[in-house]
Amino acid sequence: MGFSTDAIHAGQKPDPTTGAVTLPIYQTSTYVQESLGNPIDGHDYARVKNPTRTAIEANIAALEQGEYGTAFSSGMGTVSALTVFLKAGDHVIVGKNTYGGVYRYFELMIRDFNVDFSWIDTSDVENIKSEIRENTKMLYIESPTNPMLTLTDIQAVSEICKENDIIFVVDNTFMSPYFQRPLTLGADIVSHSSTKYLAGHSDMIGGILITNDEKLDERLKFAQKTAGAIPSPFECWLLLRSTKTLSLRMRQHDSNARAIAKWLEERPDIEKVNYPGLESHPQHELAKRQQLDPNGNPGYSGMISLDVGSFEKAKKILNSVTVFSLAESLGGVESLIGNPAIQTHASVPKEEREKLGITEGLIRLSVGIEDVEDLIADLDRAMS
Repeated sequence: MGFSTDAIHAGQKPDPTTGAVTLPIYQTSTYVQESLGNPIDGHDYARVKNPTRTAIEANIAALEQGEYGTAFSSGMGTVSALTVFLKAGDHVIVGKNTYGGVYRYFELMIRDFNVDFSWIDTSDVENIKSEIRENTKMLYIESPTNPMLTLTDIQAVSEICKENDIIFVVDNTFMSPYFQRPLTLGADIVSHSSTKYLAGHSDMIGGILITNDEKLDERLKFAQKTAGAIPSPFECWLLLRSTKTLSLRMRQHDSNARAIAKWLEERPDIEKVNYPGLESHPQHELAKRQQLDPNGNPGYSGMISLDVGSFEKAKKILNSVTVFSLAESLGGVESLIGNPAIQTHASVPKEEREKLGITEGLIRLSVGIEDVEDLIADLDRAMS
């Protein structure tokens, strides 16, 4: 089936009781068993299995061209679950320009359990090769990164990981499966903060991991069951509602962001614009090859970052917009604007942030699906 058809139908069947085309919210904590030790279709307790959650896991797995999906209560819940593959003495390679919460979790929590982390620029595969050790168990990246929008060649890196028996995890939140499907490029696990583009309406929190490896999936399901960081049935139902329009939304996010990035690049008062859809982006050709919609056309999604030179200037712009909303998060239908140094990456030490290019004058845009003329006019007023 095509992407949009899967988005609407994968994992979902009409309700067998009434024929309702919308899957019910199975708002229950437990289930009656046919007899002792004989639950109906494995439904014994809702932390372990819920029909609404099962449906969204199958739905998003299909969109990522994966076999198995495991849903969690947040994007950070997926990061936490990944540590089920690690033990004391292990080593993990992490892309150095990831979401600040990942840095906080790995460095300020998991390192205390004698797991070592190397934070490197994974856009250069040679950096990865030189950092691999005998005890390296996992490589975790974002592509594009948050907020600098740097890419990693997923296929090239997957080959390195396979040669060295390393679990390769790609956070695909910024692109969504509409514009990038890392499993088809060789990744072992794909991660999403489903709060973002998958949900798309800024009204729920969730995360999901997808894989084609049955053994990896068994371990992730064990983590889900044991740690219990599960989404509620209502959150799962909201997500099922949202993926139905994912292809429509992503096309508009992409179209608006392309126009805004081009407009920003032409302004003399902007020091730098980061957007893989611009020919000036150093990895534009990789983006054209790796970030493809279901029809094989390049797509760049709706995230842009720009450096305006100083915190004072950034602050004035953020406090002056009226259509863009000053808020954290991303991927909703409404356009958001923020300052990563103060918001999403505040937990990363200032020296490290500045090495990554996350200056106090950096602004991140999550371009929504409003009329693009209104968005450009709003930015123009704020910048003037």
